[in-house]
Amino acid sequence: MQRRFVFIINPISGTRNKNVLQQKIETFAKNNHFPHHIFPSVASGDYTFLKAHIEKEKVTDVVIAGGDGTINGVLNSLQKVDVRFGLLPCGSGNGLAFTTGLPKNIDRALNIIKKGKSEWTDAFLVNDQFACMLCGVGFDAAVAHAFADDPNRGLKTYIKKSVQHFFTATTYPFTLLFQNAMLETEAFFISIANSNQFGNNVTIAPKASLTDGLLDVVIVTKQNKLALIWQTLKQVGGLNPVQPIDLMNKNAGVIYLQTDALTVQNPGEAPMHLDGDPTHTSATINVQLLKGHFRLIYP
Repeated sequence: MQRRFVFIINPISGTRNKNVLQQKIETFAKNNHFPHHIFPSVASGDYTFLKAHIEKEKVTDVVIAGGDGTINGVLNSLQKVDVRFGLLPCGSGNGLAFTTGLPKNIDRALNIIKKGKSEWTDAFLVNDQFACMLCGVGFDAAVAHAFADDPNRGLKTYIKKSVQHFFTATTYPFTLLFQNAMLETEAFFISIANSNQFGNNVTIAPKASLTDGLLDVVIVTKQNKLALIWQTLKQVGGLNPVQPIDLMNKNAGVIYLQTDALTVQNPGEAPMHLDGDPTHTSATINVQLLKGHFRLIYP
């Protein structure tokens, strides 16, 4: 079957030169005799306009050159479209791409896309909003909001915003409701992870898998700032085990759980992000897994 491509390029994500990127894509498609069209990303995140083009041109693959926010918009818009999705890591964090094991080198990533090995991959809903990688509530979401307001992109800007917010970070009250358990706590942040990392290979949920039918929940509880640094480093380093929900240690500095659904009561209306992009928060956050929801090309 002849493979036919759509490439979507975000011209402002990350710091990569997008003119060079487009040239590499054109050369890749020409050398492999792949019919293709290139579209720029859209600020609204609505890519439903591509459905007619995909049907008319019999497109088999949609390749997204951008960050996690761009990926979210494309996958959300094309949820019911029968195509494979490929990723070219071009954002500031590239959490989803790095979770799959994709390299940042574009030539190598294109070669992986050429092989076309795809797997059905999980996604999830947060108050009926689509997410494919990570939902954060609290500290990391505050950083995401500040990062989105800064005209400068890239890892250095993200680190700067993180350090600035660390010294003023406060905890929020939360109640987490699982099928047969409840947890009341104060926490700096809660990460609900389908992928295993924030981005830039910072692994917040080391046991997370995109295909296991589970979401990893990481709760960083109230503690002094020195303990907060240590406990977060332990979590990033993979030293905290996953706790069974019915046996969770409610006094731990980091509570690490797995589930396919939960409700977070957020009376303090801590800020929230989805896949790295800030979104409006809510006093009640309902989370539901979408198992095997889209086909993603893996190494």
